[in-house]
Amino acid sequence: MNTLKIGGRIRTAVFPVAGLGTRFLPATKASPKEMLPVVDKPLIQYAVEEALAAGVETLVFVTNRNKRAIEDHFDRVYELENELLEREKPDLLDQVKDILPRSASAIYIRQQAALGLGHAVLCAAPVVGREPFFVVLADDLIDSPPASGNVLEQLLGIHERHGGSVVALERVPREHASRYGIIQPEKIGERLYGIQSIVEKPDPGQAPSDLAVIGRYLLMPEIMECLEKTGRGRGGEIQLTDALGQLLATEQVLGYAFDGTRYDCGDKLGYLEACVELGLKHPQLSREFKEYLIRRVPLLEP
Repeated sequence: MNTLKIGGRIRTAVFPVAGLGTRFLPATKASPKEMLPVVDKPLIQYAVEEALAAGVETLVFVTNRNKRAIEDHFDRVYELENELLEREKPDLLDQVKDILPRSASAIYIRQQAALGLGHAVLCAAPVVGREPFFVVLADDLIDSPPASGNVLEQLLGIHERHGGSVVALERVPREHASRYGIIQPEKIGERLYGIQSIVEKPDPGQAPSDLAVIGRYLLMPEIMECLEKTGRGRGGEIQLTDALGQLLATEQVLGYAFDGTRYDCGDKLGYLEACVELGLKHPQLSREFKEYLIRRVPLLEP
């Protein structure tokens, strides 16, 4: 197996946002699931802010025809800005003007058919070119300690030291293995693993470990060649994990058990947990929200 050259800055992040969000119907009937708010920001904005903090300059959104609200969110709304200016609300004005800084650009690509995550990533190939890139799934909202950096920054640190592709890992209950891609690991260091193989959504009894791949990836451009050769796998979709399995035949792929707490906001319970936990950390709301919860908890039935 070849060890790839040590990498540097990652300039591009791909956001697959073409999913239908059926688990949140009817809320997502006319609005993208990525626009579901957690306190006062939509999920996609948390994901974009994470990428920008990691040094990304080009944001590639792989969308479908029902996701226009995402494009509108990252566009300027001059009427709103003028209204906030006239009403002398500078804090709100700064929040809506700086959603996408001038140093970053957004590109929108249509995924013409719902053929899975691997196909969505492949749709971004013309923009990605021959450079490493991030893939960010907005459903996974991750709160990381400031001292560790966000998850993309953590993956970038591993890439800078070891080279090659790096995926984020989380230990999950074995009975939940069928929800994830599960790796067969080889421990290298603290939180760091060499990936021997990946199994997409295995039966719990056949899972090679309890380490699951979650929605943050740093991928070398060779993954695109693997995706082009990858046929439809589980669920009749082109699976990114299948392409990573091909990449393992020729290149090193590492997994990093990130430092942070993940909230699965593609699931109703995980979404509610994120709203509560981030509400408790909100600079304007935390005190009153905590007081409300303290009052409310004794009223809950066991």
